[in-house]
Amino acid sequence: MAKKSKDARIQVILECTEHKNSGMPGTSRYITTKNKKNTPERLELKKYNPILKRMTIHREIK
Repeated sequence: MAKKSKDARIQVILECTEHKNSGMPGTSRYITTKNKKNTPERLELKKYNPILKRMTIHREIK
């Protein structure tokens, strides 16, 4: 059986950058996982924002 190494995968929260700057109420957030060994910098993905009804850039917070 393979050795169990330290967990490299962590949970991160992605928050919409355009929604935060627009001043509209509410937030668009997604929870996902990333491998902190392969991607030590903050994650940035294009995701759907249901309030703005379009694809926007979501960045990792915390």
